[in-house]
Amino acid sequence: MNIRETYPLLILGGLIGLLSIVFIVAYATIKNKKEAIGFDRNMKDKEIALRLLKYARPYLPQFLIVGLIMLVSIAYDIIAPIIMGDIIEMVQESFEMSQLLSFIILYASILLVSLGATYLQSLILQRIGQKILSSLRENVFTHIESLSHGQLNAIPVGKLVTRVCNDTGAISMMFTNLLVNLIKNCFIIVGVFVAMLCINYALTLMVLCFVPFIILFTVIFRKFSRKAYRAVKDSTTDINTFLSENLSGMKITQVFNREDRKADEFEEKNQRLGSAKRKQIFVFGIFRPTVFMLYISSVMALFYLSASGSINSTPFLGQLIDSATLVSFYMFISRFFNPIQSLAEQFNWMQSAFASAEKIFTILDMKPEIVDDPDAIELDHVDGNIEFKNVWFAYNEGEWVLRDVSFKVNAKETVAFVGSTGSGKTTILGLICRNYDIQKGEILIDGINIRKIKISSLRRHFGQMLQDVFLFSGTIRSNIVLRDESITDEEVMQTCDYVNASHFINKLSGGLDEEVRERGNNFSAGQRQLLSFARTIVHKPAVMILDEATANIDTETELLIQDSLEKMMNIGTMLIVAHRLSTIQHADKIIVLSHGETVEQGNHDQLLKQRGRYYDLYMLQFKKQQIEKR
Repeated sequence: MNIRETYPLLILGGLIGLLSIVFIVAYATIKNKKEAIGFDRNMKDKEIALRLLKYARPYLPQFLIVGLIMLVSIAYDIIAPIIMGDIIEMVQESFEMSQLLSFIILYASILLVSLGATYLQSLILQRIGQKILSSLRENVFTHIESLSHGQLNAIPVGKLVTRVCNDTGAISMMFTNLLVNLIKNCFIIVGVFVAMLCINYALTLMVLCFVPFIILFTVIFRKFSRKAYRAVKDSTTDINTFLSENLSGMKITQVFNREDRKADEFEEKNQRLGSAKRKQIFVFGIFRPTVFMLYISSVMALFYLSASGSINSTPFLGQLIDSATLVSFYMFISRFFNPIQSLAEQFNWMQSAFASAEKIFTILDMKPEIVDDPDAIELDHVDGNIEFKNVWFAYNEGEWVLRDVSFKVNAKETVAFVGSTGSGKTTILGLICRNYDIQKGEILIDGINIRKIKISSLRRHFGQMLQDVFLFSGTIRSNIVLRDESITDEEVMQTCDYVNASHFINKLSGGLDEEVRERGNNFSAGQRQLLSFARTIVHKPAVMILDEATANIDTETELLIQDSLEKMMNIGTMLIVAHRLSTIQHADKIIVLSHGETVEQGNHDQLLKQRGRYYDLYMLQFKKQQIEKR
């Protein structure tokens, strides 16, 4: 081959080289800006991969079986081009129909075996993937349950939903499709390369000339793809968080006529997600055509060298290229580049899975702030003696909510906490159940520091009835027993009678099986509160906590609740927070708080005689009631 005949190949090489320079310049520009734009993840790919493989370890035997099946399925990709080359060589000479049929039967048999192996492989992988997905979701959900109230308050609900649902789904795809196909494509590439080398080493060397450019483009694409996928994940989380919050608060949006404003905010976040996805598609839309261009270039080079050798009867690097070799190599090149193109798409999935895994591991790596001490004990029985000793507490460092608070509650006593908003009443109730840990002082239950008691054991003996009652979707029965199968319907109804909840339950067509819609929105605030009472009492707590249980309740329901409260005072220790002082007049002790400090303690009559802070609050409410009566 003279110099002039090499011009087409040189021009082709020059175009590929020019494209490579453009990509390298773009890569260098992005790489210099990566710190400013949050380009890289905080976790390395190797660390993420090792942590993900822990979930696959229990299914190693199944993966080995899939590997063996995979070797059978790739036989078609390697053997088929050789058979086609033999057929082409045979038909150029005299042949018998039986010979042709034997080749066709062999080709069809290999194809059917490959298809069967691929189906079986997919079936096994889907089963493994679903098991891994379930395990991962359970781990994430269980870990979220272990986080403290403070940690949960700091994380938007929509973000947690995204982690448990969307992100785990992306990881499932990696186990069901990605890993095995990555290995399969690597085997195909190696197998095809060896087959080409055996047939014609000269043409194989020609194909290898394109490999460095493939590697270069893949490395560059990897950086762009990583950035694009992270942007999509972040935008998806952002829009899920927005939806979770605003769908829950839709009534407020409607009340204040802010639908248009919220729609604009959603449109902005939606556009941001759309823009991130377009960038992701653009990155992939550049890379795959580039790899396809290298494939077409190699085919053009193959045809050019074959045609030149045939016309001039000259070998290429000492080897002649006959028609059988040409057909086989044409098919081999397709099988060589197709897996590489698939690797690009699978690398996209890998980036998606790794981006999701990083976000999941960020949640899993959050250490619960409230944990059991190594020597924590189980409490089989609680009398209900509670003592605060010089307790200091702040949600944020330096911003004290409670300041040197001390008081004692005897077993079976009813103690009420009163004070202005922000005085620390609700905080005290949360600290007793160890929803938060105090910074200074001690909290004792029956003389034992609550840090020395296992959290699950401690909370088992407490029943909390809050102002904002949360009901789960299901039935009245399921909301009362909370999946405790040991509680019978008879016990449930007795409890409902005891707290006066049966007044409205018996009027419902479904009774205990009446449907409870999301957050109990098909029940009034008073009905939800009575169900909360029943839910608490049926679990037989030693200490009951009521936080503003009579707030925003109609008069008729308030009378039922007051009657329920009087009954519950005889069950065990009761701690009450109430703005309506009329609901706590019969309490054994009333503790008055102001700016996080206890300023008065005593019963209703004692505190009125002192004419202090409690007296002022009582007179304000009394005057208000007189005005309302007028």
